[in-house]
Amino acid sequence: MQDLAPVIDVTRRGRTLQLAFSSAVFSLVAAFAASAAPIPLFNTYRAEDGFTNAGISLAVVSNAVGTIAGLLVLGRLSGHLGRRPTAIASLGLLLMGCLLLLNVHDIGTLLSGRLLMGVGTGMAGSSLTSYIVDAAPTRPEWLASVASSQAPMLGLTVGAIASGALVQFAPWPRHLIYLACAGFLVVSAALVVISPETAKPTPGAWRSLLPRVRVPVRVRHLLPVAAAVFLATWATGAFYQAFTPALVADQFHTHSPLILGLLFAFYMAPSVLGAPIGGRFAPATAQRIGMVVFLAGWISIIAAIALGTLALFIAATIIAGTGQGIAISSATRGLLHDSTLADRAPIFSAIYVLCYSGAAFPSLISGQLSTAFPLSRIALGYALLAVLATVFCVLAARDPHDDMTGNRQRAE
Repeated sequence: MQDLAPVIDVTRRGRTLQLAFSSAVFSLVAAFAASAAPIPLFNTYRAEDGFTNAGISLAVVSNAVGTIAGLLVLGRLSGHLGRRPTAIASLGLLLMGCLLLLNVHDIGTLLSGRLLMGVGTGMAGSSLTSYIVDAAPTRPEWLASVASSQAPMLGLTVGAIASGALVQFAPWPRHLIYLACAGFLVVSAALVVISPETAKPTPGAWRSLLPRVRVPVRVRHLLPVAAAVFLATWATGAFYQAFTPALVADQFHTHSPLILGLLFAFYMAPSVLGAPIGGRFAPATAQRIGMVVFLAGWISIIAAIALGTLALFIAATIIAGTGQGIAISSATRGLLHDSTLADRAPIFSAIYVLCYSGAAFPSLISGQLSTAFPLSRIALGYALLAVLATVFCVLAARDPHDDMTGNRQRAE
């Protein structure tokens, strides 16, 4: 009987870690679903509350700025305070954002709600991803990386489609999706509460609030092309949030919230194909392929707008989404080449800053220009950005290399 006790303990620990893993995955999906929920409502806010394209673009900017702050300032807290407290705090911020958006009738409320949700999403992306990696089973080995990287994409896709469907077909179109998201966030927090902690609290929480962004010397030559990839692709994601709702209404004469949710999902979801497709090639080659496909998507988008063909616009969106997935995953793979455990968090911080800056700054500029130019011209500006990024990538993309001098400099 004495020999059975360790087996029982190991089994019990395995079950509690399985609960932690499942809770973290569910919570991460719920967090990003809540982040995508307002997108199909943007046309409703335009029609019923008089919001402008510039105002909606500011909502995208505020969400991106909040996410950057959540990632860079609060992103390392979970290593000092524990995974569970920081995960619960992030879900609480998202819940507050959902409750605030229940009463959107002025642009200030929308901006405040999106800012809160951005901070919550950034904090959740860090704490819950770490929680998933901590609690993931050792077999299969790929489970932790796939769950942590694809749960946000699944959440964005599910959130956008579910929001579009509820806004179009369910009662209380301005409120039900936020109530549903709030319910899932509460359930997520409850699951985290009953799950075990996986990180021992350590001192230095205040010091961790100082942002750290660092790229090792050995892969620093890859940064300009990676920045171009992140800027162009994430700017397009912001374009789909800020301007596609009005563009679909003006150019394709549809006001369907479900179509709006599907279009955003069609751009985000194909990115899951990026890693398996891009992984067949060297990082530089894969980035070139991805950006060429991404540019082909943008050329088709412009053609669809000119022809007024929604089916072509949907197909072009899927093409662009697939290309951005290949390019982003390959650029990230290059920057992470031969990285140490200590390198990875600062590298991801640099990647996040570039990505969300790509979402924020073009949206801020385009939002101001939208008061003077039609959305078809705004779309041409984003297409030009895709052309410049693709040309630069094709000419300048390089593979990572092992350089002993760079290793020594990085170690120092």
